[in-house]
Amino acid sequence: MSGRRPEHELRAEALSLAYDGDLVVRDLALEVPAGAVTAIVGANGCGKSTLLRGLARLLRPRSGLVVLDGRAVHERPAKEVARTIGILPQSATAPEGITVADLVGRGRYPHQGWFRQWTSTDDAVVRAALEATSTLELAPRRVEELSGGQRQRVWIAMALAQDPDVLLLDEPTTFLDVAHQIDVLDLLLEQNRDRGTTVVMVLHDLNMAARYADHLVVMADGQVVATGAPAEVLTAELVGRAFGVEARILPDPVCGSPMVVPIGRFHGVQPGPAAASRPAVASGPAAASRPAVAPGATATPSSTATPAHAG
Repeated sequence: MSGRRPEHELRAEALSLAYDGDLVVRDLALEVPAGAVTAIVGANGCGKSTLLRGLARLLRPRSGLVVLDGRAVHERPAKEVARTIGILPQSATAPEGITVADLVGRGRYPHQGWFRQWTSTDDAVVRAALEATSTLELAPRRVEELSGGQRQRVWIAMALAQDPDVLLLDEPTTFLDVAHQIDVLDLLLEQNRDRGTTVVMVLHDLNMAARYADHLVVMADGQVVATGAPAEVLTAELVGRAFGVEARILPDPVCGSPMVVPIGRFHGVQPGPAAASRPAVASGPAAASRPAVAPGATATPSSTATPAHAG
């Protein structure tokens, strides 16, 4: 894979996107910071994945434009765009019987042509992508034989083999256990820090987004409601507006980024007669070892218990 990346202008102007006549993204404006890691977050159905497909030229706008380096992406040939922008879509499907090595090798397609056939450079790029995602030992296996987590890492390897300057990923940590989630996000951050790759990813987990992203895009109802650095964007008010959950925002004890702590119906209640009369949620040594609720926590229960991650 080649050296330091050139920076590219990627933005959406008055962008509206739809499926079968149903408008999902409405009149959206967005500028992707070049050379940064951007995370798109929001509740289920807010348009995150649809926006990513629009940015990648996979979905034609109902109105408005996606602009890459001063020119609408839909005015460019698909192969030309693919040499700059790579995408890992949600729920990608591999051809039946294809091996891991062959699938990852398909990432090199945008670099092939009449006068540019497969070379030892392509072999080296594919091997580097397999090694980076810890999938080299899976190379001879058929993709359908793999677990969900293994398949996800193979798809990420294919996106890396494409060697794009801008990498768009729709829920790259799907199907992965915690250790592999960290590995993948560390890898994407490494691609950005070491090579200047612009990374844009849809993430469910707000706290992972806050840890890894330089820039957050928060969506609700098909529109962008906030953008900026995680420390500036993630407030209790915004989390309530975008996700419909009451939360406290605390410093992450590991890296100091904002950490969203949701408050469910069975959390955050101060001891007292009401709490004493409530049925116990848990008992035994595990419950006794739980950390106490932080002093000053609100005693107002929310109507919905929602985990600290977006849809």
